[in-house]
Amino acid sequence: MKIEVYSPTVRRKEMDAVLTAMVEDKIGAGEQAKFLIQIAREKIKFEYCLALRSPAFALHLALKSLDLEKGDGVLVSALSPIYYAWVIKDLGLVPVYCDVQSSTICVSRETVDKSLSANNNVRCLVLHHTLGYLSDTSGISELGLPIIEDHSQSYGTLLAAETETNAGAFTILGLEERDMLTSGGGALLYSLNRRSSRQDNQWVQSDLPSEYGLPGMNASLAIVQFREIEKNLLKREEIADIYSQAALRTRHKRFVHDMKYNNYAFPLVLEKGMKDVKAYAKRKDIAVESAFENTLIGSGLVPAELCPEAYSLSLRTVLFPIYPRLSLSDAGKVAKLILTLP
Repeated sequence: MKIEVYSPTVRRKEMDAVLTAMVEDKIGAGEQAKFLIQIAREKIKFEYCLALRSPAFALHLALKSLDLEKGDGVLVSALSPIYYAWVIKDLGLVPVYCDVQSSTICVSRETVDKSLSANNNVRCLVLHHTLGYLSDTSGISELGLPIIEDHSQSYGTLLAAETETNAGAFTILGLEERDMLTSGGGALLYSLNRRSSRQDNQWVQSDLPSEYGLPGMNASLAIVQFREIEKNLLKREEIADIYSQAALRTRHKRFVHDMKYNNYAFPLVLEKGMKDVKAYAKRKDIAVESAFENTLIGSGLVPAELCPEAYSLSLRTVLFPIYPRLSLSDAGKVAKLILTLP
């Protein structure tokens, strides 16, 4: 059987939770979503939160809450998801694309400063912590612009100080199939700051239509995901350690960070292009894929010359299978593949 790159962590507990919601006629938005918010609050310690049907709608609400004017610029990493550009443009705003540091995959104070100097209409930043790696939120926040953080892939990643980071006015935690926590679709939109949540923004002062809320079946699955996250993080770490030993014996590079990584993914930056690597992996019945195919720059929405580092990474960064359901036997096969890459 082919070893896939991604597999949602849905075990018997998650299945039973969804079935229970269905039997109890709790498939629409309602009590299960409220319970999910309670469970998430225990982990994240936010002040206010909404459980929504998609991360795209979460971004829409967060941007709308900042009272931006038509034509204002919103700075985003070139490695952000494609839907960012759709949402920003739909609100009459202008996406401003920022390059990344090649060694960290993240935007930095320096790359943000460079983008701001070339675009004087930027009024906020959306920091997507790509592949689970954290950007320098503390340094970027010193610029004084409102920040929306996206922890969809980085939930569970910690800085060296062992504390969760949330510098944004709002934070998005996607619950889509390929996010760190999945409910099969949806997102949490929350704020740690009481003032920015309650006094300045309408989205916490009025009830949203139920059609915008996270359905009960999805919420029930996400509840179990939150409860099982520590165990799943340990399994990811165990697999990543096996891969890392193999990667050290190759000429391909890994990203450098001072953090306790959640091992959302196992990327390698190849010395050359990935065509030969994909063909080799296919012969071994193991799936690998381009890390940034479904990003702004990977889809061609960002000119290569505008963000050269992100463009170069999009051509050379490959992902290998890593997820809690992966057996150690299959992990060993992937490690052997990494060790013998062309």
